Amino acid sequence: MSTFLLEIGLEEMPAHLVTSSEAQLIERATTFLAEHRLSVSEIKPFSTPRRLAVQLIDVALESEALSEEKRGPAINRAKDDHGAWSKAAQGFARGQGATPEDFEEREGYVWLTKHTPGEAAATILSKIGDEVVSQMKFTTYMKWANNSFLYVRPIRWLVALLDETIVDFSILEVSTGRFTRGHRFLSHEHVEITHADRYVDTLKAAHVLVDADVRKSEIRAQLEAIATKNHWLLQLDADAAQDLLEEVNNIVEWPTAFSGSFDEKYLDVPDEVLMTSMREHQRFFYVTDQSGILLPYFLSVRNGNTENLSNVIAGNEKVLVARLEDAEFFYHEDQQKTIADSMLKVRKLVFHEKIGTVYEHMQRVGKLAAALAIKLNFDDSKKADLSRAAEIYKFDLMTGMVGEFDELQGVMGEHYAKLFGETPAVAVAIKEHYMPTSAHGEVATTDVGAVLAIADKLDTIVTFFSANLMPTGSNDPYGLRRAATGIVRTLENKQWHVALTPLLNSFVANSGEATQDADLTAVLSFIFDRVRKMALDNGVRQDLVSAGTAPVGSTDVVYIADRTQTLAKHADDVNFREVIESLTRVSRLAVKQVSQDTIDETLFENEAERELFVASKSIDLLDLEDQGGEAVYRSLAALQMPIAKYFDETMVNVDNQEIKNNRYAQLNLIHRLIVGLGDLAHIVIK
Repeated sequence: MSTFLLEIGLEEMPAHLVTSSEAQLIERATTFLAEHRLSVSEIKPFSTPRRLAVQLIDVALESEALSEEKRGPAINRAKDDHGAWSKAAQGFARGQGATPEDFEEREGYVWLTKHTPGEAAATILSKIGDEVVSQMKFTTYMKWANNSFLYVRPIRWLVALLDETIVDFSILEVSTGRFTRGHRFLSHEHVEITHADRYVDTLKAAHVLVDADVRKSEIRAQLEAIATKNHWLLQLDADAAQDLLEEVNNIVEWPTAFSGSFDEKYLDVPDEVLMTSMREHQRFFYVTDQSGILLPYFLSVRNGNTENLSNVIAGNEKVLVARLEDAEFFYHEDQQKTIADSMLKVRKLVFHEKIGTVYEHMQRVGKLAAALAIKLNFDDSKKADLSRAAEIYKFDLMTGMVGEFDELQGVMGEHYAKLFGETPAVAVAIKEHYMPTSAHGEVATTDVGAVLAIADKLDTIVTFFSANLMPTGSNDPYGLRRAATGIVRTLENKQWHVALTPLLNSFVANSGEATQDADLTAVLSFIFDRVRKMALDNGVRQDLVSAGTAPVGSTDVVYIADRTQTLAKHADDVNFREVIESLTRVSRLAVKQVSQDTIDETLFENEAERELFVASKSIDLLDLEDQGGEAVYRSLAALQMPIAKYFDETMVNVDNQEIKNNRYAQLNLIHRLIVGLGDLAHIVIK
């Protein structure tokens, strides 16, 4: 068994692309090996800002030989009347690289057994450049020199070794060899790798930790050691810190952690400003004391060793102080103005040139939020807080602090609102209306904040759809998918049952030009697509997701998500097949003759009709939907036996038109109950 090493040497990649590129390289290498039937015991990934690499452990000497049986034409077509091979038989043989003499006749057909011998590992691995490296896809590309070839960054060197032997291939003018490059400042330009299994140790000697996991562990250990020594608290497991740790890991090859400080006077600025300045702008880790109070120190990581570290610390402190000076200035300057001053400027702030201003957006959101508050039975106090929040919730966009640190929109709005005397509920709602800020971020927790968040996102989606600015493919420049996900997650978190169709119909009818061209069917489908994606991400079968989220019956997001999960919960029940078959049999017939007629019990001809009518008439779908998908499913599942008996004893399409119409009316009644579970025709019965 051998070891194979592939290293792609690059100019420095953007930090956010390193981890995903490493994962893609592994995925493509795995597929490549499977397609060529070349076995390995392990694939080890490596990455730094300047390189992507894989090490294939225990590579087989050659690929697995393949023996396949191919069926050709029937014997009566393979031979003519004189027993000679026909053109069809000869064509089949040529296509398989054989001759008719290789045929075997059995089961009425001619057969060929095709043997594909194993191929040497070195020969297969020489194709990895064209089939793996060149085929990688990225979200950001560069081209260099006069080449049309695009890649994440220019390729500067390639290493391909099978044990000690170079595996030859080229990409553009770069050919494979055994020389890599060590740390840009701490090592020689060219470093020889004598054997594929010495890759990690060779580069470590050249001041490069190529294993991303090892490098991250080293960074974490160094940071924690400094924090422990100084009795500081460092929250490395929080989401934001994890993201920063990942970013820092992808910008260094030889990490050395250090600490710095800043003047305590800057602690008068809100903690969020200081933490954002350190984390987002300088890639610094902030620290607190044991009680969680922010301290005037920071931790960071350099790409190098401890040489001249004091100069590095001083330089970082100087850059941070410049940012904090700006923050301190804007913080005090903003307090010289009022919310009303900022709102005057918001009136002129463009939301989108095809839609209007932010102020007009806020006015629509206020009306929509008020309608939601009524549906959710808010008391007068909550309604008042919601109304005030809707009047001012974008004011901080015009503050100097948010102009300088746009990541703080909402956060500074909450802080300034408190300073200017707004109620706590209003202040928190200003921050929460942005939530969630990511697919898995925290959702708004207060009722006022949650309604404002939902209303703001709904208006954004409706108006952008009205302006024909919907997402296309993977392109979503206005974050509408994130907004829809936020609506769904917030409604689910609050367990608020809101029928979106009447809410949006009323909203569009009363919101003027900005919403008049909105296709609400498309808007609802767009929002329900997020319900579908979340269900699929939670492991629900595709057919059950399609059934539960079908645009039938309810437009209550929470209920639709619930009924989808209910179908998934019962999919393994012993009687699930019988239940779904019975219900879909009713629906298939009902849609053939849609009827809203009143059912006449005097026209029933057998007890099965009467039993099914009594059982279905007792189901109050609206009440059951309020109880959830489980209540609806159990009630409909209870109809399975009456439905089976009904079809055993009843012919629907009889000659008597009056009886026939009455039976279709009864089937339609049950069908209207069934759509409470979705479109069950999508379900694949197993």
